[in-house]
Amino acid sequence: MMHVTVFQALAIALWIAAIMSRSFFGGATTTLRFTPMMTGLVVGIVFGQVADAMITVAAIQLIYMGVFSPGGQMPSEPAIAAAVAVPVALLGGLKPEAAIAIAVPVGLLGSYLYQFRFFINTIIQQKYTEKYAAAADTKGMFRSIILMPIIVAFLLYVPFMFVTLYYGTPVIADIVKSNSGGIIFHILEVIGGGLAAIGIAVTVYVIGKKSYIAFFMLAYFMATMLKSLGITMVTYAIVGAIIAFIYVLVTTEARSKTAVTTSDAGGSGVTFDEDDDDY
Repeated sequence: MMHVTVFQALAIALWIAAIMSRSFFGGATTTLRFTPMMTGLVVGIVFGQVADAMITVAAIQLIYMGVFSPGGQMPSEPAIAAAVAVPVALLGGLKPEAAIAIAVPVGLLGSYLYQFRFFINTIIQQKYTEKYAAAADTKGMFRSIILMPIIVAFLLYVPFMFVTLYYGTPVIADIVKSNSGGIIFHILEVIGGGLAAIGIAVTVYVIGKKSYIAFFMLAYFMATMLKSLGITMVTYAIVGAIIAFIYVLVTTEARSKTAVTTSDAGGSGVTFDEDDDDY
């Protein structure tokens, strides 16, 4: 039977608790919680399979590209989803698309646990913070507002993630391994691929600028034409970052030239085109 060591389960559990407590990494904590990429990297380091972990988590990232968090509440928890789905994929040899289908329900369960944390923190604030505020006890307020929520997060997430990873992940991986190639996992792969497409589509919709559709079409046709080469999503991400850099560089230079032209025209804020008869 496949297994996860105590160290591996505990290390990932502590990482998730640190992220969900939103206290140990400053402003970056929110980003770490809302994206599965860093959690996938941590899982890869812990399991000694960084490349495979990043390929899997890159696919999982796609479904969360268009997800928003009004009021800090996510409909699904990407970090928790990656913390479970990536180890399952590594142990069971899942394709990234099948790992997506596992990540979705796990992330949904993680959101319920986050809501339960809110409930406990509300009780703490009502019982202690109001009393300390009335007494102008700054040290007491620090304990109730900062320290206690961190302790609550660790008490909730460390046991939950440890049990899930240490006991649940190997079982799921064994089931996956023994049934690989079956119709069920083919369905999971198809569903996972569809969820990734939805994530991309939502992102394109949110961007909302027709001029950016060209980049989406470029990525789609590149992926289709180069599919036989077996290029990974990480490679596509690097290529996309380079294209984005070039686009920003070109548009920045164009704005600079426009500003210079405007200044040379006398600072009127109007530029004239020789072929335009309407000026």
